[in-house]
Amino acid sequence: MINKYPLSSSTWDDKETEAIKKVIDSDRFTMGKHVDEFENAFSKFIGSKFSIMVNSGSSANLLAVASLFYRQDNPLKRGDEVIVPAVSWSTTYNPLLQYGLKLKFVDIDLNTLNYDLEQLNNAITEKTKLLVLVNLLGNPNNFNEIKKITKSKNIIIVEDNCESMGAEFENKKAGTFGEIGTFSSFYSHHISTMEGGLIVTDDEELYHIILSLRAHGWTRNLPNKSMIHTKSKDPFEEQFKFILPGYNLRPLEMSGAIGIEQLKKLPIFINNRINNANYFQEIFSKNQDFIIQNEIGKSSWFGFSFIIKESSKLNREELIKFLLKSGIETRPIVTGNFVNNPVIKYFDFQIYNELINADRVHNYGFFIGNHHYDIREKIDYLKLTIDKFINEHK
Repeated sequence: MINKYPLSSSTWDDKETEAIKKVIDSDRFTMGKHVDEFENAFSKFIGSKFSIMVNSGSSANLLAVASLFYRQDNPLKRGDEVIVPAVSWSTTYNPLLQYGLKLKFVDIDLNTLNYDLEQLNNAITEKTKLLVLVNLLGNPNNFNEIKKITKSKNIIIVEDNCESMGAEFENKKAGTFGEIGTFSSFYSHHISTMEGGLIVTDDEELYHIILSLRAHGWTRNLPNKSMIHTKSKDPFEEQFKFILPGYNLRPLEMSGAIGIEQLKKLPIFINNRINNANYFQEIFSKNQDFIIQNEIGKSSWFGFSFIIKESSKLNREELIKFLLKSGIETRPIVTGNFVNNPVIKYFDFQIYNELINADRVHNYGFFIGNHHYDIREKIDYLKLTIDKFINEHK
């Protein structure tokens, strides 16, 4: 079978190959000057004071949660309540479990795939300490409404922006609206550093905590006088001094070097994704069988979602098989309703009200890939294929 419409594709060319070769020739493979340069460039691109590169977006989520337990003022504690959307990737949720937080799942909006804002507003109580905002499939949340909902409630906000690099809301980059934002640079995402992720924050204390947690919990990567530790004048003493229960989530120097080159291309990649999305919306917005994602602000269009409407007689299983047979790759919309996954038995959680829309996504949704280059011909083929399926199943 010929893959006529793949889910993802490589964003590399000779520049990335040359960057890898330079690192190999340097004989320095663990994080160093290239990672530093990439972090600085990413901070400028995203509009954040501090960026920390790690080895994956999942690791970024883990360190974002962990860091909030070790700050001096208003730290998170085990048993605190955190509100999460019912539809996201597994490692949005897993660090919350691993740090002993109590999750409250809130339904999503079928049109935006982000929070149902009315449900979110009603779900927040005096017990709520943390709100996780997930910008799903490139689509930023409505941060003006979120701000109104959380105003004067002393709630920590973390943004999982792993699928939405480059998205904007009112000329401000998604991932910078909370105290911490996380990003992924995995192969199928907006840029690829092989494996990789980033954390951004304007909070210097959190920045220093994350620097330590990223590398074993040691002090070596901290400035001489940081907000969490003052180094000894004896450099030998600081080589193996540990102040936090950290991890080894450091990126490779190759990933930093690749990231430098990828970031230069990112504005073009996003512009092409937006152009593809405009064409996709033009083709599918009036389709009677599907709900497609409504853009909030300026989406960076990770992919194209389809949710079969209640009024439609289409069968998802048959449609997915038909698309695959026609050379079109599909995937579920992330985990679907995460509560429906067997892993939920390990979580301390509750469900606010009902998760009707999340269940709809789980049972009737799928998504198709977007790319960093012009795919209008592929979208035409997708439309032709779906129309053929519909005509054969009337």
